[in-house]
Amino acid sequence: MKIIDAHLHFCPGREYFDGIAVAAGHENTEEHLREEYRRLGIVHGIVMGNRGLDCREHRYPKELRYCVGIDTEELEKGYLNREELDRIEENLRLDTCAGIKLYPGYTSVYVSDPIYDPVYELAASYKKPVAIHTGATAGSNALLKYSHPLTLDEAAVAHPDVQFVMCHIGNPFLMDAAAVLEKNGNMAADLSGLWEQRMDVETFCREKRGYVEALQTWIEYVNNYDKFMFGTDWPLVNLEDYIGFIKRLIPEKAWEKVFYGNAVRIYGEIPSRFTC
Repeated sequence: MKIIDAHLHFCPGREYFDGIAVAAGHENTEEHLREEYRRLGIVHGIVMGNRGLDCREHRYPKELRYCVGIDTEELEKGYLNREELDRIEENLRLDTCAGIKLYPGYTSVYVSDPIYDPVYELAASYKKPVAIHTGATAGSNALLKYSHPLTLDEAAVAHPDVQFVMCHIGNPFLMDAAAVLEKNGNMAADLSGLWEQRMDVETFCREKRGYVEALQTWIEYVNNYDKFMFGTDWPLVNLEDYIGFIKRLIPEKAWEKVFYGNAVRIYGEIPSRFTC
Protein backbone atom coordinates (compact mmCIF):
# COMPACT_ATOMS: atom_id res chain seq x y z
CA MET A 1 0.00 0.00 0.00
CA LYS A 2 1.34 3.42 -0.97
CA ILE A 3 1.26 6.07 1.75
CA ILE A 4 1.41 9.86 1.74
CA ASP A 5 2.46 11.61 4.94
CA ALA A 6 0.19 14.66 4.75
CA HIS A 7 1.71 16.44 7.75
CA LEU A 8 5.35 16.57 8.77
CA HIS A 9 8.02 19.05 9.80
CA PHE A 10 11.47 19.04 8.25
CA CYS A 11 14.04 20.76 10.43
CA PRO A 12 17.22 18.65 10.47
CA GLY A 13 19.90 19.90 12.80
CA ARG A 14 17.59 21.89 15.05
CA GLU A 15 18.11 20.83 18.67
CA TYR A 16 14.43 20.72 19.64
CA PHE A 17 13.50 18.50 16.70
CA ASP A 18 16.61 16.36 17.19
CA GLY A 19 15.44 15.56 20.73
CA ILE A 20 11.88 14.63 19.87
CA ALA A 21 13.12 12.47 16.99
CA VAL A 22 15.28 10.45 19.38
CA ALA A 23 12.33 10.04 21.76
CA ALA A 24 10.34 8.62 18.83
CA GLY A 25 13.08 6.16 17.91
CA HIS A 26 14.34 8.15 14.92
CA GLU A 27 17.11 10.46 13.80
CA ASN A 28 16.23 13.96 12.64
CA THR A 29 18.16 13.75 9.38
CA GLU A 30 17.27 13.76 5.71
CA GLU A 31 18.99 10.42 5.19
CA HIS A 32 17.10 8.69 7.99
CA LEU A 33 13.73 10.11 6.94
CA ARG A 34 14.28 8.97 3.34
CA GLU A 35 15.32 5.51 4.52
CA GLU A 36 12.25 5.14 6.74
CA TYR A 37 9.91 6.42 4.04
CA ARG A 38 11.21 3.85 1.57
CA ARG A 39 11.10 1.04 4.11
CA LEU A 40 7.50 1.79 5.06
CA GLY A 41 6.09 2.58 1.61
CA ILE A 42 5.67 6.31 2.23
CA VAL A 43 6.05 7.72 -1.26
CA HIS A 44 5.55 11.40 -0.54
CA GLY A 45 5.21 13.94 2.26
CA ILE A 46 3.79 17.42 2.82
CA VAL A 47 5.95 19.67 5.01
CA MET A 48 4.14 22.19 7.21
CA GLY A 49 6.53 25.04 6.52
CA ASN A 50 7.75 27.43 9.18
CA ARG A 51 10.70 28.95 7.36
CA GLY A 52 9.08 32.27 6.45
CA LEU A 53 7.68 33.53 3.17
CA ASP A 54 10.85 33.61 1.07
CA CYS A 55 10.46 30.69 -1.32
CA ARG A 56 14.26 30.38 -1.52
CA GLU A 57 14.21 29.16 2.09
CA HIS A 58 11.96 26.22 1.20
CA ARG A 59 14.43 23.65 -0.05
CA TYR A 60 13.43 20.06 0.70
CA PRO A 61 14.30 16.54 -0.41
CA LYS A 62 12.71 15.48 -3.68
CA GLU A 63 10.16 13.32 -1.84
CA LEU A 64 8.60 16.36 -0.19
CA ARG A 65 6.44 19.34 -1.09
CA TYR A 66 5.49 22.03 1.43
CA CYS A 67 2.79 24.38 2.66
CA VAL A 68 4.08 27.91 3.09
CA GLY A 69 3.55 28.97 6.70
CA ILE A 70 2.14 32.33 7.80
CA ASP A 71 3.48 32.86 11.29
CA THR A 72 3.67 35.43 14.09
CA GLU A 73 6.28 37.59 12.41
CA GLU A 74 3.98 38.38 9.50
CA LEU A 75 0.87 38.88 11.62
CA GLU A 76 2.11 40.85 14.64
CA LYS A 77 1.51 44.22 12.97
CA GLY A 78 -2.16 43.34 12.34
CA TYR A 79 -2.14 43.11 8.55
CA LEU A 80 -0.33 41.53 5.61
CA ASN A 81 1.29 44.06 3.31
CA ARG A 82 1.54 43.84 -0.46
CA GLU A 83 5.10 42.51 -0.38
CA GLU A 84 4.10 39.67 1.97
CA LEU A 85 1.10 38.75 -0.15
CA ASP A 86 3.29 38.78 -3.25
CA ARG A 87 5.71 36.40 -1.51
CA ILE A 88 2.87 34.06 -0.58
CA GLU A 89 1.73 34.08 -4.20
CA GLU A 90 5.29 33.46 -5.39
CA ASN A 91 5.29 30.26 -3.32
CA LEU A 92 1.88 29.18 -4.60
CA ARG A 93 3.09 29.42 -8.20
CA LEU A 94 5.64 26.67 -7.51
CA ASP A 95 4.80 23.00 -7.97
CA THR A 96 6.89 22.36 -4.85
CA CYS A 97 4.32 24.36 -2.83
CA ALA A 98 1.20 22.31 -2.07
CA GLY A 99 -0.70 24.90 -0.03
CA ILE A 100 -0.70 27.34 2.89
CA LYS A 101 -0.32 26.65 6.63
CA LEU A 102 -1.78 28.81 9.43
CA TYR A 103 -0.79 28.55 13.10
CA PRO A 104 -3.66 29.84 15.29
CA GLY A 105 -2.94 29.34 18.96
CA TYR A 106 0.72 30.07 18.34
CA THR A 107 -0.56 33.28 16.72
CA SER A 108 -3.27 35.24 18.52
CA VAL A 109 -5.46 35.68 15.45
CA TYR A 110 -8.68 33.83 14.68
CA VAL A 111 -8.76 32.20 11.25
CA SER A 112 -11.93 34.16 10.49
CA ASP A 113 -10.10 37.48 10.97
CA PRO A 114 -10.20 39.71 7.87
CA ILE A 115 -6.38 39.72 7.84
CA TYR A 116 -6.62 36.32 6.16
CA ASP A 117 -9.14 37.27 3.47
CA PRO A 118 -6.52 37.99 0.79
CA VAL A 119 -4.73 34.76 1.74
CA TYR A 120 -7.90 32.76 1.20
CA GLU A 121 -8.44 34.54 -2.12
CA LEU A 122 -4.98 33.45 -3.23
CA ALA A 123 -5.63 29.87 -2.10
CA ALA A 124 -8.86 29.76 -4.07
CA SER A 125 -7.22 31.29 -7.13
CA TYR A 126 -4.42 28.71 -7.17
CA LYS A 127 -6.73 25.88 -6.06
CA LYS A 128 -4.43 24.96 -3.19
CA PRO A 129 -5.62 24.09 0.33
CA VAL A 130 -5.19 25.97 3.58
CA ALA A 131 -4.01 23.72 6.43
CA ILE A 132 -4.72 25.05 9.92
CA HIS A 133 -3.26 23.99 13.23
CA THR A 134 -6.08 23.01 15.61
CA GLY A 135 -6.29 21.65 19.13
CA ALA A 136 -3.52 21.33 21.69
CA THR A 137 -0.28 23.25 21.28
CA ALA A 138 3.33 22.38 21.95
CA GLY A 139 3.89 25.24 24.40
CA SER A 140 2.07 26.73 27.38
CA ASN A 141 2.29 30.28 26.00
CA ALA A 142 -0.10 29.52 23.14
CA LEU A 143 -3.81 30.26 23.49
CA LEU A 144 -6.27 27.44 22.82
CA LYS A 145 -9.21 29.73 22.10
CA TYR A 146 -7.59 30.54 18.76
CA SER A 147 -6.85 26.92 17.85
CA HIS A 148 -10.24 25.46 18.81
CA PRO A 149 -11.74 23.62 15.81
CA LEU A 150 -15.04 25.51 16.08
CA THR A 151 -13.22 28.63 14.89
CA LEU A 152 -12.79 26.98 11.48
CA ASP A 153 -16.52 26.83 10.89
CA GLU A 154 -16.86 30.55 10.22
CA ALA A 155 -13.90 30.56 7.83
CA ALA A 156 -15.28 27.55 5.93
CA VAL A 157 -18.68 29.21 5.51
CA ALA A 158 -17.22 32.58 4.47
CA HIS A 159 -14.85 31.01 1.95
CA PRO A 160 -16.68 28.11 0.27
CA ASP A 161 -14.17 28.00 -2.62
CA VAL A 162 -11.26 27.21 -0.28
CA GLN A 163 -10.34 23.66 0.72
CA PHE A 164 -9.46 23.71 4.42
CA VAL A 165 -7.51 21.05 6.32
CA MET A 166 -8.05 20.77 10.05
CA CYS A 167 -4.67 19.57 11.29
CA HIS A 168 -4.63 17.04 14.15
CA ILE A 169 -8.44 16.68 13.84
CA GLY A 170 -8.73 19.35 16.56
CA ASN A 171 -7.45 16.96 19.20
CA PRO A 172 -8.56 16.85 22.02
CA PHE A 173 -11.71 18.80 21.01
CA LEU A 174 -12.90 15.83 18.97
CA MET A 175 -16.67 16.28 19.25
CA ASP A 176 -16.49 19.88 18.02
CA ALA A 177 -14.03 18.93 15.30
CA ALA A 178 -16.37 16.22 14.05
CA ALA A 179 -19.29 18.67 13.92
CA VAL A 180 -17.28 21.12 11.79
CA LEU A 181 -16.04 18.34 9.50
CA GLU A 182 -19.47 16.78 9.00
CA LYS A 183 -21.15 20.12 8.30
CA ASN A 184 -18.73 21.74 5.86
CA GLY A 185 -18.08 20.21 2.45
CA ASN A 186 -14.83 22.17 2.09
CA MET A 187 -13.33 20.89 5.34
CA ALA A 188 -11.01 17.88 5.69
CA ALA A 189 -8.70 16.76 8.51
CA ASP A 190 -5.34 15.13 8.94
CA LEU A 191 -4.78 12.53 11.64
CA SER A 192 -1.31 13.66 12.62
CA GLY A 193 0.22 13.98 16.06
CA LEU A 194 -2.40 12.08 18.08
CA TRP A 195 0.34 10.73 20.34
CA GLU A 196 3.99 11.53 20.99
CA GLN A 197 7.29 9.66 21.07
CA ARG A 198 7.46 5.88 20.63
CA MET A 199 4.52 3.72 21.70
CA ASP A 200 3.59 0.07 21.47
CA VAL A 201 0.26 0.16 19.66
CA GLU A 202 -1.36 -2.65 21.63
CA THR A 203 -0.26 -1.23 24.96
CA PHE A 204 -1.35 2.28 24.03
CA CYS A 205 -4.78 1.14 22.85
CA ARG A 206 -5.25 -0.81 26.07
CA GLU A 207 -4.01 1.83 28.51
CA LYS A 208 -5.67 4.75 26.64
CA ARG A 209 -8.82 2.87 25.72
CA GLY A 210 -11.15 5.80 26.39
CA TYR A 211 -9.13 8.14 24.22
CA VAL A 212 -8.90 5.62 21.37
CA GLU A 213 -12.63 4.92 21.54
CA ALA A 214 -13.35 8.67 21.46
CA LEU A 215 -11.22 9.03 18.32
CA GLN A 216 -13.02 6.13 16.67
CA THR A 217 -16.44 7.44 17.74
CA TRP A 218 -16.01 10.93 16.31
CA ILE A 219 -14.26 9.80 13.14
CA GLU A 220 -17.18 7.43 12.56
CA TYR A 221 -19.64 10.25 13.36
CA VAL A 222 -18.37 12.23 10.37
CA ASN A 223 -19.46 9.23 8.26
CA ASN A 224 -17.19 10.12 5.37
CA TYR A 225 -13.68 8.70 5.06
CA ASP A 226 -13.03 11.04 2.12
CA LYS A 227 -12.50 13.68 4.84
CA PHE A 228 -9.42 12.17 6.49
CA MET A 229 -5.72 11.96 5.62
CA PHE A 230 -2.87 10.12 7.25
CA GLY A 231 -0.15 12.35 8.67
CA THR A 232 2.54 11.88 11.28
CA ASP A 233 3.76 15.26 12.59
CA TRP A 234 7.28 13.84 12.06
CA PRO A 235 9.52 13.73 13.97
CA LEU A 236 7.00 13.63 16.84
CA VAL A 237 6.04 9.96 16.46
CA ASN A 238 7.56 6.66 15.42
CA LEU A 239 6.47 6.21 11.82
CA GLU A 240 5.98 2.45 11.80
CA ASP A 241 4.08 2.42 15.08
CA TYR A 242 1.91 5.32 13.96
CA ILE A 243 0.92 3.63 10.72
CA GLY A 244 -0.23 0.69 12.82
CA PHE A 245 -2.20 2.99 15.12
CA ILE A 246 -4.06 4.75 12.32
CA LYS A 247 -4.91 1.34 10.85
CA ARG A 248 -6.60 0.60 14.17
CA LEU A 249 -8.70 3.77 13.91
CA ILE A 250 -9.73 3.41 10.26
CA PRO A 251 -11.52 0.38 8.76
CA GLU A 252 -9.47 -1.48 6.17
CA LYS A 253 -11.93 -0.66 3.39
CA ALA A 254 -10.97 3.03 3.75
CA TRP A 255 -7.19 2.61 4.03
CA GLU A 256 -6.45 3.46 0.40
CA LYS A 257 -8.35 6.75 0.71
CA VAL A 258 -6.99 7.78 4.10
CA PHE A 259 -3.39 6.73 3.56
CA TYR A 260 -3.07 7.91 -0.04
CA GLY A 261 -6.00 8.89 -2.24
CA ASN A 262 -7.43 11.75 -0.21
CA ALA A 263 -4.04 13.48 0.03
CA VAL A 264 -3.66 13.29 -3.76
CA ARG A 265 -7.10 14.82 -4.20
CA ILE A 266 -6.60 17.58 -1.62
CA TYR A 267 -2.93 18.47 -2.09
CA GLY A 268 -2.83 17.68 -5.79
CA GLU A 269 -1.38 15.01 -8.01
CA ILE A 270 2.23 14.20 -7.21
CA PRO A 271 4.61 14.99 -10.08
CA SER A 272 6.79 11.96 -10.70
CA ARG A 273 9.96 13.78 -9.68
CA PHE A 274 8.58 14.19 -6.14
CA THR A 275 8.00 10.50 -5.39
CA CYS A 276 10.39 8.16 -3.60
